[in-house]
Amino acid sequence: MSIKTAAIIYGGKSTEHEVSIRSARNIAKAIDSNQFNTVLIAIGKSGKWFLKTQDELNHENVVVESSTQLVLIPGAIQDQIISLSDQKSIGTIDVVFPIVHGTGGEDGSLQGLLKTMNIAFVGPGVIGSALCIDKEVTKRILNEAGIANSAFSSYLKSERHLIDFETTKAKLGIPMYIKPPNLGSSVGISKVTTEAEFYQAIDLALQFDRKVLIEQNIVGREIECAVMGNGDVKASPMGEVVTNQDSHNFYDYSAKYTDSNGSVTVIPAELDAVTQDKIREIAIKTYQALCCEGMSRVDVFLTPNGDIYVNEVNTLPGFTDISMYPKLWGAAGISYSAVISQLLQLALDRHEEENEVKTTF
Repeated sequence: MSIKTAAIIYGGKSTEHEVSIRSARNIAKAIDSNQFNTVLIAIGKSGKWFLKTQDELNHENVVVESSTQLVLIPGAIQDQIISLSDQKSIGTIDVVFPIVHGTGGEDGSLQGLLKTMNIAFVGPGVIGSALCIDKEVTKRILNEAGIANSAFSSYLKSERHLIDFETTKAKLGIPMYIKPPNLGSSVGISKVTTEAEFYQAIDLALQFDRKVLIEQNIVGREIECAVMGNGDVKASPMGEVVTNQDSHNFYDYSAKYTDSNGSVTVIPAELDAVTQDKIREIAIKTYQALCCEGMSRVDVFLTPNGDIYVNEVNTLPGFTDISMYPKLWGAAGISYSAVISQLLQLALDRHEEENEVKTTF
């Protein structure tokens, strides 16, 4: 089998820039060099693209702009990415692992660009990415598919004057969660119980998005399930996130990434076989309803009486040292490196199928 060239694209303009770099480091280490050569492409906070070395990836906590800026040639059959300094191609890229979290990376924008460039890429395509990044749209699709999720209200920034605490409390109860619907990693999310907290949280969320999502609080265990596949889809064992309630009142950014004692993950989660099967079934149904391919992580709440509510779907889950997606597959006996190889192969398989579709009539 010939060795393919895989590019890891990381960084980006979103609030999850630093998390993306940490994910990229782990993916670069795990790629099987017997199957793939690796090219590193970083997107700075300005939006410019740069060719990077492994040493730069290892040591830069924020993408540093340099003389290795890249330009793109959409529509080219090969040599689609050119170095601006010497006008030479960086070589043909067979497949991309786009680990750019958040806005501009997992919202369909980058996926659309890669499709225009006719390059295979890991994870859902434009439609699945766009549906899942916007948590309000996700919830509407889930409701249409008959998949349980929390009650909610949503407002555009232009509708800020319509948002009322008492009306929302009567509909959703307290506490409630307020968030920017198009971000991940719990950025801009607040758990509120009072009127003062409510309006402060609305203003905070609208700093990060053009609309705000207000959700009912679901009391239950936070269970996560990794899903993988194109047509043939499989779901992993479950993992549970247990937040340290002494220091965090919910699973926020600090509990995830900066506070080493903020939370613990239990893999596999302590669940009976019937409940595990139900969660897998719901995770796969959710994945398919939202047009996901390649991979996604489906997060659910499991209530004390056994009800299961989908919380959210992460189409490009983290691959940091603490990230659940590779750990969940590890619990199924699939190594970190094997997970990366399978995801890259799924991307190549889908790309081949797409290129077989007729484009003339």
